[in-house]
This record gives sequence, C-alpha cells and structure tokens, in this order.
Amino acid sequence: MKDRKKRLVHLHRSKAATRPLIRKLLTIDPTLQSLYDLRPKDFIHYLSLPSSRATELFKDLHNRRMMDIVLQDIEQYHVLTIFDSNYPPLLKEIKDPPIVLYLLGNPQLVCQMPSLSVVGTRNPTVEAKRKLDKVILPLILKDWVIISGMARGIDGMAHQLALDNDGKTIAVLGSGFEHIYPREHKRLFEKLAQNQLVISEYPPDLRANHYHFPERNRIISGLGFGTVVIEAKEKSGSLITVDQALDQGREVYAVPGSPLVSQTGGCHKMIQEGAKLVQSTYDILEDWIEQQEKWCTFLSK
Repeated sequence: MKDRKKRLVHLHRSKAATRPLIRKLLTIDPTLQSLYDLRPKDFIHYLSLPSSRATELFKDLHNRRMMDIVLQDIEQYHVLTIFDSNYPPLLKEIKDPPIVLYLLGNPQLVCQMPSLSVVGTRNPTVEAKRKLDKVILPLILKDWVIISGMARGIDGMAHQLALDNDGKTIAVLGSGFEHIYPREHKRLFEKLAQNQLVISEYPPDLRANHYHFPERNRIISGLGFGTVVIEAKEKSGSLITVDQALDQGREVYAVPGSPLVSQTGGCHKMIQEGAKLVQSTYDILEDWIEQQEKWCTFLSK
C-alpha cells in the first residue's frame, strides 16, 4: 500500500497527468503496479494521449529527481491520497475529489464536525467585520471548524477571527506551501500551519495559477456541511464556491446588507435564487441541529 501511495503521488506530480487521466489509469490498473513499465506507446494506446504528452508523462515517471522530491514531500508533510483510510470522508463523496492532498498542521481537523465554509469578497465593506462577529464568532466559540481560502478580505478575516478566539480553522490554498499567495498572508499561513490546518492539492513547489482558485473552491465547500457568503459582488469568485456547494448537496447561506454597496449584490441575488438568508447564528444552527445525525453518522462510517 505504501508503494502504491508513492506511485500515485509521483503520477499526480507530473504536469502531463490530469485528474481525469489519473482516474482512467486507475481504472485500468488500480494498484499502479505497472506504472513504471508502461512506455509512451502504451499511454497513447490505453489513454488516447497525443505523442508529445505521452512522452512527457513517461519522462516524468522516469525522472529520478522528481521521485526524490516526492519522497521528500511525503517525509516533510502529511500527504494523503484518496486510497488512505484517513482521507477526509466528506471530500470522498464529492463529484471530483482531490486525488492527493498535502497538509500542514493538525490533520484531525478535516474529520471534525460541525464545520462551515466561510467565503466572500476580497474587498469587504467596513461592515464585514461586524457581520463576521455577529454570525461566525458564536460558532467559533461553540467549537465549529471554520473553512476558507486564505485570500484577501473575508477569507483572511474569517481565519483571523478563529485564531483570535482560540477557535479552529482550515485554509485551503490555490498554490503549493512554498509559494504563499497572497504574499501578505505569509505570517497568517505560518500561524495556521503551526496550530490549525492548511491544505493544498498542489505540490509544495507549485506556484499559484489563475485556474487553481476555482478548482480549490470545491474543496472549501466540500469540507463543510454548508457554505456561508458574508459579502460578494454579483460576479464574484465566491459564487463559484456556492455553485460547488449546491452541486455537492451542501447548505448555502447568504448574509444580506445595504443595497447601496456592490459588495452585497451577490448575496442578495443568492437569496432571490433560494439561498437561506442569515440574520443571526441561529439561522445556521437550526439547520445543523436538524442534520447533525446524518453528518455524524456519515463521518463514523
């Protein structure tokens, strides 16, 4: 099993190996025992890859330096694959679960409930802090795990609120651990990695890319029983997380605000389309009370 894990992490590190490709290969060979015996022509035949991509994949799998880095990462970080028994159970059930996860901090947090994803604009209003204090702080004090993306604005504020009140929080990154984005959150990252939990599906040496952030949103929403949007414009990246949450069968909440500011337009649109309006913490708590047996039973399987 350990060898399969190393093979999977190695395969996942290759830029030529997308998640659909890895899943297809796992269908053909669930143990990946034949991985290093396959030639470029085999990748072309079994995976319908173009010649250039098949050659790139073959070279990566026979790159000794890359294998050394994989072994170093497994030694330095908590590295989970979808085969591991301690892989987050909530993520396993989503449509496109991450195949490999890198963790820094307390890995037990991924299995703790209740957990709630908190997202919002990178340019919050002056009211945002008060909204977080009113809606999210009582949950933090009740030992809820707060999940967000360590971005500027609402994300960073939610993590900091948990830290300031001895709470629990998980940050899901759109980059590897060696390239923190945004740079001004380097200190926040260090605090989270020390006492909380930071997660990324990207290898530690991979820089942030624009498409990483929509991808990581499915992990943010997938780790919680619901997602609450504190503030968001009508065309906001936070609404991608909302779409992911709905697709995953999670609860979706929106905090209303003044119609005079653009940062609340997305929340109001969500409410018009069926998201639950949140005026107080109880609006979230009542749903959890109704559903906790279902989620706790699921986690105990």
